[in-house]
Amino acid sequence: MTKRHGYALLAAVIAVIVAMSGAIYVGVAADDGTGGTRDATADNRAPRDSAAPASAGTWVGTWSASPAGAEPGTEANGMAGRSLRNVVHTDVGGTEARITLSNLYGQQPLNITHASIAVAAAENDAAAVADTMRRLTFSGSTTVIVPAGAQIMSDAVRVRIPRDSDVLVTTYSPAPSGPVTYHPHARQISYAAQGDRTEDVTATAYTEQTPHWRYLTALDVLSDESVGTVVALGDSITDGITSTEGANHRWTDVLADRLRAAAGSGGLPRYSVVNQGISGNQVLAEGLGRPADNPSGLNRLERDVLGRTNVKAVVIDLGVNDILRNQGEVDPVTVTDGLREMVRRAHARGLRVVGATLMPFGGHRGYSRSRDAVRRAVNAEIRAGKVYDAVVDFDAALRDPYDPRRLRSDYDSGDHLHPSDKGYERMAEVFELGDLKGAAPAEL
Repeated sequence: MTKRHGYALLAAVIAVIVAMSGAIYVGVAADDGTGGTRDATADNRAPRDSAAPASAGTWVGTWSASPAGAEPGTEANGMAGRSLRNVVHTDVGGTEARITLSNLYGQQPLNITHASIAVAAAENDAAAVADTMRRLTFSGSTTVIVPAGAQIMSDAVRVRIPRDSDVLVTTYSPAPSGPVTYHPHARQISYAAQGDRTEDVTATAYTEQTPHWRYLTALDVLSDESVGTVVALGDSITDGITSTEGANHRWTDVLADRLRAAAGSGGLPRYSVVNQGISGNQVLAEGLGRPADNPSGLNRLERDVLGRTNVKAVVIDLGVNDILRNQGEVDPVTVTDGLREMVRRAHARGLRVVGATLMPFGGHRGYSRSRDAVRRAVNAEIRAGKVYDAVVDFDAALRDPYDPRRLRSDYDSGDHLHPSDKGYERMAEVFELGDLKGAAPAEL
């Protein structure tokens, strides 16, 4: 592909994405950090548990996951008649909490008649600490209908959410709702039970296990530990696809640990970190369907980054799948121009953008010298400061010094593309925390 053709393709792709985004996500409310508008309807029945009164703190994201597609096998009945207990791990703690549910890939309204939140009694467990169980409401109602293609944010509820802990978010829908919107590679076991067991504090009924997160896409807290949110936008490497299940060893988890430990010392930012990685994600291309399965980074930037709560900075680690998943050789200019467009949009919202170099994949089944040349060309632009506000050099940190085309063996999970737990830890260790702070330039 020539450079001229690469520019033309990029312009066409961006034009299509902008046009489709308006149609696909019409009615999907962007969270302004205050609770804002909602894009689903609730009935008028009085709830048994009222919403929490306002208290001091800052609303930030403590956990999130990107909706990536429709769960196979759920096309007809969804999860009708089951309680879905998502297990998620917090970054920072808070005194109040609220959740976001998504029916993005649903083809009919999702009727949630009961939802709850509780602190888990133990890590990787469906049992709850009894006195933390809270019923969730939506615009004051215990029942909410989420239209197909929409999302809904709950009311805030008063509950002490600890930092660095597991939280249980449970939903119940009695009626078929069609395809379940899910995140397939959670690296965390969640649970399901027959019937409405939403406020059951025991794990007895939760005999079904799943490696997915269903419907739930965000958990926010009113926190005195953080003043803003960092969003990590990436592919399977950010998703942590080869990290140990249930151990929270993604590089974003370790980065969150480092920020918490720093606690704002030395002028470092007091930010939480949320993960918006989708395995297989690309800057430009995306899957089939409307809305598209595995939407491109350009497509989902508005929803997954700009729409998150109180965002202060974004870290982008995308591009390797644009190189690996296309049959022909990709023009590196096409990739870097796509990344620059994402940076431009983030800057328009006042966000600082830190970008990652692309790590080597020598030995992987998709490796070729020409593809590695594209990767190195993309990295050269990134290192030259021509793409991002600041750079984290994952490539230099994890490559084999004796064969830079490959990951160092102890940082390699074994597939020669994704890091091991030690590799993910190394990624977070080389991240300069101070790079997350500062104003975005008007132009780059």
